[in-house]
Amino acid sequence: MKTIGLIGGMSWESSAFYYRIINEEVKERLGGLHSAKCILYSVDFHPIEKYQATGQWEKASEIITKAAQSLQTAGADIIILCTNTMHKVFNVVSATIDVPMLHIAHATGKALTKENISRVGLLGTKYTMEHSFYKGELHALGFQVILPDENDINLINQIIFEELCLGEIRPTSREKLNQIINQLGIQGAEGIILGCTELGLFQFQSNKMPIFDTTRIHAISAVEYALA
Repeated sequence: MKTIGLIGGMSWESSAFYYRIINEEVKERLGGLHSAKCILYSVDFHPIEKYQATGQWEKASEIITKAAQSLQTAGADIIILCTNTMHKVFNVVSATIDVPMLHIAHATGKALTKENISRVGLLGTKYTMEHSFYKGELHALGFQVILPDENDINLINQIIFEELCLGEIRPTSREKLNQIINQLGIQGAEGIILGCTELGLFQFQSNKMPIFDTTRIHAISAVEYALA
């Protein structure tokens, strides 16, 4: 079994799910008392969020790069960045280490292909929805990405940073997001990407279209690599 390195803390609420999913999946596949070989480097999210908000992505990338290099030194065989938004600096960080990093959008793309999805609705932080680093990866893989309108983008971003990252799960916010999901379906989405690792905290279920939880997809992809 290879050792998985996790860069977490963005937020720790979703990082905890990564750890749980990875260990549950290893136990399911190997049985007995097996658990994952993994190393967690958990960053302080507060300064990173400030760098995001002020467009200082190079400062944020320095923090992530230090974490990745530390995990490599500690013996990680593969590294996953336990956040969608900070994949904006994925290429910068991955270029500084010798072990592979597993891109969350690539793992999600494989899941979409498996379900024959070509048009997908994307939910996430405003950075993930508006900037090209995430949508561009999906476009390059052949997917059409459908976004909420500007007001809904701002609402989703507010829910993520002011509620979910603080561990607040509000039924009213879940209902608002369900309405946005339904609207994306009306616009032609065949499935929905929960492109923020906190959005999975709502545990969405939809009878109308499949929901792709990037936290679970990314975590299971890491296990598949570790056990290959």
